[in-house]
Amino acid sequence: MPELTTRAQPALEFLPPNFNPLVLRLCRTFMPLWMRWKTPIADIEVEGGDRLIELFQQFHQQKVRFLVAFRHPNPDDPIALSQVFWRRIPDLAKSQNISLPDFFHLHFIYDRGIPLWAGNSVTWLFPKLGGSSILRGTMDRPGLKSARHLFVNGRFPIAAAPEGATNGHNQRVSPLEPGIAQMGFWCVEDLRKLNRNETVAIVPLNVQYHYLNDNWPALEALLSGMEKDCGLSSQNRSPNFDKLYRRLIRLGNHLLNVMENFYRQFYHQDIPKSSETDTLKTRLDRLLDIALGVAEAYFAVKATGDLTSRCRRLEQAGWEYIYRDDLKSREELSPVDRGLADRVAEEASLRMWHMRLVESFVAVTGEYIRENPSFDRFADTTIIIWTVVARLKGTDPGKTPNLGKQLVKTKVCDPISVSDRCDDYKASRRKAIADLTRDLQLALEGAIEH
Repeated sequence: MPELTTRAQPALEFLPPNFNPLVLRLCRTFMPLWMRWKTPIADIEVEGGDRLIELFQQFHQQKVRFLVAFRHPNPDDPIALSQVFWRRIPDLAKSQNISLPDFFHLHFIYDRGIPLWAGNSVTWLFPKLGGSSILRGTMDRPGLKSARHLFVNGRFPIAAAPEGATNGHNQRVSPLEPGIAQMGFWCVEDLRKLNRNETVAIVPLNVQYHYLNDNWPALEALLSGMEKDCGLSSQNRSPNFDKLYRRLIRLGNHLLNVMENFYRQFYHQDIPKSSETDTLKTRLDRLLDIALGVAEAYFAVKATGDLTSRCRRLEQAGWEYIYRDDLKSREELSPVDRGLADRVAEEASLRMWHMRLVESFVAVTGEYIRENPSFDRFADTTIIIWTVVARLKGTDPGKTPNLGKQLVKTKVCDPISVSDRCDDYKASRRKAIADLTRDLQLALEGAIEH
């Protein structure tokens, strides 16, 4: 979404799937060129592709309905996954003399906010590729109804990201949202009401990026640029891991000091001075809680749940001020009313900035690099901090720095049967959903290559 919205708009409309085979054919043809032009992806590997081939065969034999629950560490995931399903899996099937349907494709669920920052082309394209939009943080009845229908009756299997958003970490899975598990149980119920015998499964799919080369000089240059932006001197400009790590920690502590003073001075927050016993994680957790609290106070939203769920509620609250259910068109308002509506929208957008800041940092723990010192983890953390610095500067945080070519490794895990858990769901829906979500989380975490 744009960093600042200054005009009130009519409510966001649901974008229903409107699959067009010609659009799919064109995208399959030109996506490799787009990937080479727009992303650092050099190659894509698939492990466990045989599982998907078998599932697709069973799907078209009306034996199974399944949902691919994929990890979402990077904004380039849709491009990488398009090549997995449009090229790598069909090529694997062809090498084994296995015949697959002409359209080896999936419906997919995507955040309604994506077209707001990606533009009109995505607003048009995603529905044509069979995508169905959904609003995070609220009961989006049209979106849920569409997703539920696609799972049961869609021409293709369905895909969704159970983490809900990118987390910037290639070797850490964010806490999963329970919606995927709930959709699985709904599908079982709906099939039984229709007297259909298909089984229902959720297929975990890990997506992980690896730099082909440890480009420490490029990472050092990126770190030096952030130090300059923060008014820090760049000392020991050597691409040595230990020296770079100390500089990264110094930069992190500096940003924490700056932001604590910012909220202390301008938002009147009672933030204690940091002590030697305060870890980076302790200070960061406290700062993120305060940043969300500033936005929650404005929107009168209760501070309940984890940071991710609080961000979702704030996002929805902000959108309700900007995209108004009571506004059919701007022209129907008098100039005075329109001016006031725009003032509310701009103020809401400004308050949402605090939530966007937290989103950038929500997966940071302070232990990620120390647990497994590597270029990949160092790059993950540095890019997250770069995103925060970009937001503080007011520049585009979406223009992620390129630290070199990457290999995308994907791993298809064993399907998790939802149908086999029906009795558990009948006994306790909440527990069955929690158990399925936990098992999906464990499967995705187990698939990560360290």
